[in-house]
Amino acid sequence: MKICICGKGGSGKSTLVALLAGAFARSGKNVIVLDSDESNTSLFWLLGLDEAPRPLMEIVGGKKAVQQKMLDRFAKGQEEPAMSIWTLTHMASSEIPEAFFVAGEACKLVVTGKIYQSMEGCACPMGAVTREFLKILQLSPDEVALIDMEAGIEHFGRGIEANVDMVIAVAEPSLESAELAKKVMDLSVSSGAAFGGVVINKIADAEQREHLRHRLSLLSLPVIGIIDHDASIQTAALEGKPCPETAVDELDRIAATLMIDSRG
Repeated sequence: MKICICGKGGSGKSTLVALLAGAFARSGKNVIVLDSDESNTSLFWLLGLDEAPRPLMEIVGGKKAVQQKMLDRFAKGQEEPAMSIWTLTHMASSEIPEAFFVAGEACKLVVTGKIYQSMEGCACPMGAVTREFLKILQLSPDEVALIDMEAGIEHFGRGIEANVDMVIAVAEPSLESAELAKKVMDLSVSSGAAFGGVVINKIADAEQREHLRHRLSLLSLPVIGIIDHDASIQTAALEGKPCPETAVDELDRIAATLMIDSRG
């Protein structure tokens, strides 16, 4: 099963990915995490890894080569979601070249690519590589792929979600976050991916919890889990340390719910 985690910037997507990786690992699944957020570089240490792997972008020749391929295809009238960047038609997780993943206790991490300097141009090539990788990635029944998406909803325009089984949204206590989750749901359905629901994150108290629940209910958004604010996560983020275990029972329940929904 391939699961995209979406939401506004700062809602806690990467943190949720790290926590869910642990939950799925506890359930006996082999977990592949794809870091497709071109700006956030924190995921590898949130997962307790010492370094990030080489980016998948290098397998297909690097960003400039992908940009040229895309320009050539645009010139032929192809639209971005229909473009083919990879020469491979399928790849099992065991076939990912060793330099392009880093394995930890809970998961195997792969990274699309990052923007490291000014004037690099748009992130479209990285979106294309992400889309194609998810298209060719073949998972066994005991594997789960978690995709940490870039902030916002631009990735829907690149057709990435058409190659996943389920999309979930993360919502923090803000109206903007709730409304973006609604857009994520609507775009997921239109892309053909199942929408698994919303995980409410960083809740400070019962009043916030009920207020956001009510707001999401008005938007017809199903809530599949609630994670309270945990100061230890903020401290770990400040220090660049692995994400501490928190809300373990709730996260295990969310993971179990997603597995059941994927079979339904």
